[in-house]
Amino acid sequence: MRHLFLNGPVQNGPFTFATRPGKAVGIRLAAALNAILGLPPAPHLWNTVTLAGDLRHRQAEGSTIPRQRFEADLIAAKYTSGQSPVGGILTDTDAEVANLALEMIENNLRAGTLSISRETVPTCRACGHMTGTGGHPCNACGSTATRERSGLHLVAELAKDRPVLDRSDIHASHRQQPKHLQNTAGNVAERLIVSRTRDHGIDLSPLGLNGLVLDPRVGIHATVLAAARRHQADVAVMTITQNAANHIAAHGQHFREHDGTRLQYALHGHLPYDHTASLQPLHEAYRTTQEIKDGFGEWFLPLFSLRAKTGTRPDQLPALFKHYMRAHLAKPVAVDGVTFEAVQHSVSAGDTEWITDKRALANVMAVHGAAQVAAADF
Repeated sequence: MRHLFLNGPVQNGPFTFATRPGKAVGIRLAAALNAILGLPPAPHLWNTVTLAGDLRHRQAEGSTIPRQRFEADLIAAKYTSGQSPVGGILTDTDAEVANLALEMIENNLRAGTLSISRETVPTCRACGHMTGTGGHPCNACGSTATRERSGLHLVAELAKDRPVLDRSDIHASHRQQPKHLQNTAGNVAERLIVSRTRDHGIDLSPLGLNGLVLDPRVGIHATVLAAARRHQADVAVMTITQNAANHIAAHGQHFREHDGTRLQYALHGHLPYDHTASLQPLHEAYRTTQEIKDGFGEWFLPLFSLRAKTGTRPDQLPALFKHYMRAHLAKPVAVDGVTFEAVQHSVSAGDTEWITDKRALANVMAVHGAAQVAAADF
């Protein structure tokens, strides 16, 4: 398998996809692209290593529920009627992710791109949580008392012979390369501490770093590569917003390739789901069914977000719905194989022109009924 699209792990929290559909854009986008390429459903990826998660767990029923179960229950509640996705669920602390992360860390330690060194970092006097500078209250316990503490940490050295992000790291055609992101992603320190204080995470004690876990910005990359390894993909393409990519790219520089599998980012924009009620007059005019509405919101809009990487404006929704309906009404009885193969090539190459081409979109919809693809996973 050449490419496999996977969502940038969604940060677990107190929401559902029904109330926050924007949280599912990366998942739905990956599912739609994999379906076009004829690939099996990929697992949904989740980020559970968060300080907010630590605090929620401490406050929940006196922490009597094991953390792994606590996170799993919270994730299951995201899906309608507890329906689990066809491709399964993978979190950033699952055993296969942790094992792969430790493999990559060991390889990087041997290569000298990572090191274990004694560092002095600001920590909370009350709870020992690593804090930032500036005298702000500790995010873990609220204390304002800090001290400098020296101890062993895992440190990443950014490569000096290549940028944090280059063209090969972005799944996009030449015309759609995000030059601004490539510039801003490199605005970080040359040395990054990638071990953190968390209650939950990939335990670094096998490396002698007791009480520390792997920085979740690194763990996210290991999660995507673990899912790709499970499906024997050559290229794992992570669907992610530009802001999120800017936040994690430097930490992932040494964790985007392992054992013959390469990780790339496919950038997508935010969608104005809060404004879709404005389409009601068009729904009435076209006499749209719920299936058509679902296909537009859960299938086409995520695809369009891949083209509108800086975000889709609310005032664009009517024109987008009309384009979607024109393609729906133009679906051919006999699919044009040449056109569909051209779309598959575009998906593999990171070209998004086909999304606004009515004929190309109509052929894709004829092969993969949009609503069926949208509903196939969850």
